[in-house]
Amino acid sequence: MTGKNTKGAVIRYLAEVHEKCVKEGISALLIEENLEGKSLGAFDVYDVVRQGSKVVRPILKSIAFVDVNPEHDREVMKFAQTVAVNRLVNMRVFTSVGEAGRWLDELAKVEGAGSAG
Repeated sequence: MTGKNTKGAVIRYLAEVHEKCVKEGISALLIEENLEGKSLGAFDVYDVVRQGSKVVRPILKSIAFVDVNPEHDREVMKFAQTVAVNRLVNMRVFTSVGEAGRWLDELAKVEGAGSAG
């Protein structure tokens, strides 16, 4: 995702991504974000995750998130992860797409092994 880093922009792109996942039957998602501008504040992050967790939980089993903008505060994204996990959304924040992809691959292997028995 690219564009301006505003609460409204994040809510819009997440809604679009969610709609696509529902339409396509996607249950695992890797988001690579490179939004311009300063990090969102903790309250805005909390609000975005709180709102989003209500709709993603039934559809998305796992979300890997990578914010590649080096100006953004990593602690804010760790906070987002905590808020998501506390709302039963399996979201993890990573520093690279490769790391995020490996995590999703491992989850898929575990889920595949669990459904084979």
